[in-house]
Amino acid sequence: MATEIKVPVLPESVSDATIATWHKKVGDAVARDENIVDLETDKVVLEVPSTVEGVIRELKYAEGDTVTSQQVLAIIEEGAAPAKSAEAPKAAPAAGAEQVQPKAAAAKAEAAAPASTRPAPVSGGAAGLPPGARFTAVSQGIDPSQVEGTGRRGAVTKEDLLNYASGKTAGVSGGARPEERVPMTRIRKRIAERLMQSKESIAMLTSFNEVNLGKVMAMRKELGESFQKQHGIKLGFMSFFAKAAANALQKYPVVNASVDGDDIIYHGYADISIAVSTDRGLVTPVLRNVERMGFADVEKAIADYATKARDGKLSLDDLQGGTFTITNGGTFGSLMSTPIVNPPQSAILGMHTIKERPIVENGQIVAAPMMYIALSYDHRIIDGKEAVLFLVDIKDQLENPHRMLLGM
Repeated sequence: MATEIKVPVLPESVSDATIATWHKKVGDAVARDENIVDLETDKVVLEVPSTVEGVIRELKYAEGDTVTSQQVLAIIEEGAAPAKSAEAPKAAPAAGAEQVQPKAAAAKAEAAAPASTRPAPVSGGAAGLPPGARFTAVSQGIDPSQVEGTGRRGAVTKEDLLNYASGKTAGVSGGARPEERVPMTRIRKRIAERLMQSKESIAMLTSFNEVNLGKVMAMRKELGESFQKQHGIKLGFMSFFAKAAANALQKYPVVNASVDGDDIIYHGYADISIAVSTDRGLVTPVLRNVERMGFADVEKAIADYATKARDGKLSLDDLQGGTFTITNGGTFGSLMSTPIVNPPQSAILGMHTIKERPIVENGQIVAAPMMYIALSYDHRIIDGKEAVLFLVDIKDQLENPHRMLLGM
C-alpha cells in the first residue's frame, strides 16, 4: 500500500518552505514517526516524519526546491522490504523539480569523468557538512570525524570546527586564501529583510542607562540554592529583566504598542520575545503574559525555549506575536550596542555584559557590577520622555529587586 507524505499545513504568515535536507533516499527503510526531511521556512525548520513503516519508493523534490502546504513530498510503500541491489531506484522528478540522483549513479558518473575534471576529494567526510562548516573544515585542514559535534543530533557545526582549530596549527596552509560562495538560508534572508524593513519604516532612536546589579547578584547568591530546590530551575538574570520589563510596560503602555497604518494598537498584555541565537540565525520565541508569570515560570519557559532552539524544535506558534523584545548581547561580551526594533513592535531592550566599574555610593568610590542597558524605540509613537522614564523604571526595579518582588 502506497502512502503519501505531504508538506504540513503552513500558517497564513508562511506561504511556502524550502527542502533543506533529505534524511532518506529512494530504497531506504523508514520507521513510523522517523524524520524523513527538514523543511526550512522563513522562521523555523520543520521536521516531516513518516506516518507509516515501509520503504521510500519515490522522492518528489530535490533539496533546495520550494514547496507549499499539502504538496506530496514522498511516496512510501507500507510494509515493504528495502531494496538489496547496490543501486536504489531513482526518484521520479516532479514538474519543474530537479531529480534526486542516487549515490551509486553519482559515483559511476564521477568515475567516467576525466581525472582533470573530477572534484578533489574532501578529507574526513567534510562533504556531508553544511556549507559554512564544510568551508571551515577544508580551509583549516580539519578532519570532521575527529571533532565532537554539538549541533542537532550531534552534527559538527562551524563553531565546533573553529573551537577545534583554535588549539591546532598542524595541517593549516598559511598561504592559502580559500573562498566559497554559498546561498543564504531562508531564515537568514528573512532576518535580512526584517532588518531592512525596520531601518526603512521606523524612526528609530536609542536611549541608554546603566544599572548596578549588586543587589540582584546578592539575591541570586542568597536565594539561588533554595529557588532551585523548590522549582527545579536555576534563578538567572533574564527573569529579573523580563519581570521588570513587564511591570514597566504596564506603566508606559505606548512602549508596548504597535503601529498599524494610521492607528496605534495598545496591547493590554506583555508578550515578550526573547532573542535566542542558533546556528541558523537569531530567533525570538515569545513568553506569553509575562505580567502574570512568576520568576520560576519565566525561567522554565526560557530554558524550554533554549532547548527547543538548540534541537531545532521551535514551532511557528512559538515565534508568532510578541509585543516587546529583550536581547542579551552580554552573553557574547558586548559592552554596549543599539539593538534594532523588531516590527511591528515599537521597542526593544538590550542587555549587555556585566563589568565591575568604580561608582560613587554614599560619598565613597566603590567597585560595583554595572551593566549598560539600551532601549531602541519607534520615535513615531514613543516620545523621548516616555522612553527615558521606561528605562529609568527598569533601572529602579533592578536596583531594588525586593520592591519588584513585592509588586511595588
